Amino acid sequence: MKKLTLFSLFLAAFVIVLGAYTRLTDAGLGCPDWPGCYGNLTVPLGDEKVSAANAAYPERPVEAFKAWNEMIHRYFAGTLGLCIAAIAFIAIRQRKQGTPLKLPLMLLGLVTFQAALGMWTVTLNLLPVVVMGHLLGGFSVLSCLFILYLRLREAEFTQHPNTNRQASAVYETSSGGKSANGFKVFASIGVGVLVIQIALGGWTSANYAALACTDMPICEEGWQSRLDFAGAFSVPDADNYEFGAHDYGERATMHIVHRAGALITFVYLMALGVAMLFSRSSKGSSLASISPSQKRLSKIMIGCLCAQVALGISNVVFALPLAVAVLHNAVAAILLLSLLGIVFSLYSPRTELFARSASVYAASDNAASSSHPLPQALSKASGGLHG
Repeated sequence: MKKLTLFSLFLAAFVIVLGAYTRLTDAGLGCPDWPGCYGNLTVPLGDEKVSAANAAYPERPVEAFKAWNEMIHRYFAGTLGLCIAAIAFIAIRQRKQGTPLKLPLMLLGLVTFQAALGMWTVTLNLLPVVVMGHLLGGFSVLSCLFILYLRLREAEFTQHPNTNRQASAVYETSSGGKSANGFKVFASIGVGVLVIQIALGGWTSANYAALACTDMPICEEGWQSRLDFAGAFSVPDADNYEFGAHDYGERATMHIVHRAGALITFVYLMALGVAMLFSRSSKGSSLASISPSQKRLSKIMIGCLCAQVALGISNVVFALPLAVAVLHNAVAAILLLSLLGIVFSLYSPRTELFARSASVYAASDNAASSSHPLPQALSKASGGLHG
């Protein structure tokens, strides 16, 4: 189940990137129906099928490039749904063995709702609320898969009797570190800040407002007079929301709010990362306030944060290059996972203790460690991005 979860995690990340590519190539309505494409399982090919498709949907003639973008995204998303269904099935069968059950079932419900959002994206002609919800749903699936993988890996660590006995002894005498407890709140709020910023980015993208401001650092001259918060965060009546239905002032407001959110997110997460990097061990505690593995995660988060800001600026300066815009989505996903890894490790101090005791166990029982992959796996970050 752990390997299937890891595969699904990478697949979910790929689906998010494909979704961004589909949206940015204006292929969200490349197929005007759902789940097929012009009534077919694949994009219509051949003059006869294309003619029939054009006759059925005269308002949206076949554009093969956009249609293939949309269908490839659907194929991979459907595969992800089947993988999550398999995870849920395995979790139900192994529930008596201590395998997490609630999270896989929640994932199954989430991916089902995500499929419905995919359908409504098409049937409601790219309604911005639905498009943004679809984006957030994708990030939610990715996050839940990541947390499930970390939990499965932690359970695998703790099931080893020798490691369990030694780590438990350390755990009972450990204070956990007051500094680490403070970082729990700091990092948890950071997740909320980042999710809000991702939602703002989704709303900006869904309303085609990414290039509403092309000047730095805020917007074109006179932007103050164009601010319209009520209009920017409302949904105007329209038959089709492709290419946006808001006026310029409303789109500029979305863009400015997204930039302001980016600044707040950068400052907050940078402060978290730097504070973790310079945190020291608590005196008298057998567990460091911030472990080396958590500091590695904070470095990853800081790197992603800087890259994300650079990509955002590049989107404006170079007029939204496709590769840069897609990377902007991908790095946002990695940034979220790195932050979730930090939060998971802070709330699961036992994992760090198991990692420490594993090295002791490996030194005292070299034969066992050479025949079992556990000690090597435990040397990695408890909340890291690699497994």
